Amino acid sequence: MIKYYIVDAFTSQPFGGNPAGVVLLDTGDFPSERLMLQIAAELRFSETAFVKRLSTQEFGIRYFTPKAEVDVCGHATIAAFFLLHNTGQAATGHCICRTRAGNLRVEANSQVMMQMPKTRIVTTITNHAEIYNALGISGYRPTLPVQVVYAGLSDIMLPLPDVATLQLLSPNMAAIANICERHEAVSIHPFAMANDGYTAHVRNFAPLYGIPEESATGTANTSLAHYLKHHNHIAANAECAFIQGEAMERPSVIATKTLPDGTLLMGGTATIVAEGELRV
Repeated sequence: MIKYYIVDAFTSQPFGGNPAGVVLLDTGDFPSERLMLQIAAELRFSETAFVKRLSTQEFGIRYFTPKAEVDVCGHATIAAFFLLHNTGQAATGHCICRTRAGNLRVEANSQVMMQMPKTRIVTTITNHAEIYNALGISGYRPTLPVQVVYAGLSDIMLPLPDVATLQLLSPNMAAIANICERHEAVSIHPFAMANDGYTAHVRNFAPLYGIPEESATGTANTSLAHYLKHHNHIAANAECAFIQGEAMERPSVIATKTLPDGTLLMGGTATIVAEGELRV
């Protein structure tokens, strides 16, 4: 028997935010990659985190979509450490999360904030008309560049003129998957800024990894925070709040903040929705 949980990340309300599968493993090695992929496909969430407890302050985590393993996943990490903290399996405060993207610091209290891998601009996409066309937009000339940004995963930051345009997108999933594959990106991450208390409204499309649309993405929003700071659209020490999932009726709020040493933290709260056992 393998214990699993369903945890909604970036929300305090059940059935909001972004659901993740969290599988708690006994001590020892991770199961085979084939079995973890089968479990992720069976649970059918965008990501499932497989958690191996090393101590009350140190955990190894691997992440699987229904189609492939990924190096790190923000919302699944928030879900996993919220669960570990609220079931008494993780110490309050400082913990270490060992991932394929490196060892990350996690602060688990009333909310979970995790250290993100060092962010960077990967490349600028100058021929971006096809990307806008893939989302049902023609003729738009952005004032900010379209760029691939890395924060553990690479995502395409796509500026839009306003929130109304963002919510009325008509994504062509086959075209988006093709674009992401060619640019070695996990997703297209369109965003629009508004003077309403949120840093930006965002959506996220990752059909290449079996995720048509995701209601909250920690890594992509960390990349967006870096991108906006890099282009002087927000202050270098700004604390951000990105709202995502509105079009899916699963609103999520993803927070980021920068420590004095330049480390970016990302996180929020979560809620445990269900638990069960896998008979494998």
